[in-house]
Amino acid sequence: MSGIERRTFLKGSAAAATAPGALGAAREIIDTHVYLFRWPFRRLRDEETPRLVEMLRGKGAVQAWAGSFEGVFHKDLAAANARLAEECRRHGQGLLTPFGSVNPKLPDWEEDLRRCHEQLRMPGIRVHPGYHHYKLDDADFARLAEAAARRGLILQVEGWLEDERHHHPLMRVPTPDLAPLTGALARSPGLRVVVLNALRTATGAAKQLAGLRALTEVYFDFAMPDGLTDLNALIELVGRERVVFGSYAPMFYFESAELKIREAGLDETTAALIRAGNARRLMGPR
Repeated sequence: MSGIERRTFLKGSAAAATAPGALGAAREIIDTHVYLFRWPFRRLRDEETPRLVEMLRGKGAVQAWAGSFEGVFHKDLAAANARLAEECRRHGQGLLTPFGSVNPKLPDWEEDLRRCHEQLRMPGIRVHPGYHHYKLDDADFARLAEAAARRGLILQVEGWLEDERHHHPLMRVPTPDLAPLTGALARSPGLRVVVLNALRTATGAAKQLAGLRALTEVYFDFAMPDGLTDLNALIELVGRERVVFGSYAPMFYFESAELKIREAGLDETTAALIRAGNARRLMGPR
């Protein structure tokens, strides 16, 4: 879709979503992919936590798994994760579930992981290989995956954060190659994984997904693919039980994810699984 067509379509989607009988509390959503705090290179709509929570609730979200932009850029991840947990507690109104950041290339990453699990009571962590400068076949990442599996944590792997055309000239970040992820995860049986923002177009992802499809505890969000048919293609590739709702708010408009579900023409069972059922099963009892 062209930029003008996309903007027009999203405006229409936003209006429809707020109309009586539109997507709301009657159709629960668990958003597995939101961020708190500020993106350092530009201001975002709904970047203030209370406003983000209000927006999510208005769209029918009953839970949102929140990472931290500070966890991407700050070196003191212990402090960043503590702020994330406190922000979710103070402003989340029971909606926000914190997912801390862990960088396996930092010398004390094991302690960061322990704090996330034992002190902050987080159900999972989010890693950013592109911004933390390691590949997914790195031995330290494999050790992190094994440690997360032992603790029963969910591991979210962030593949992409910003269009390369918008990168600051001094902050060029390569998109990580997903292919080695299969080998790393094979060493951690039972590890629950969500791959975020890794698939630009689901129709062109078959090669990257070939190995990951065999790992039954690997799930995928659909925030990044831009085409209205990509959600159907992703479901065909990995199965409807492996796709979770992820809006990537506030970087992306929440309405974009809503629109993809609506335009996919899914049956109610499939739509309910993707909106919340798969994420609820993935999270398990707490």
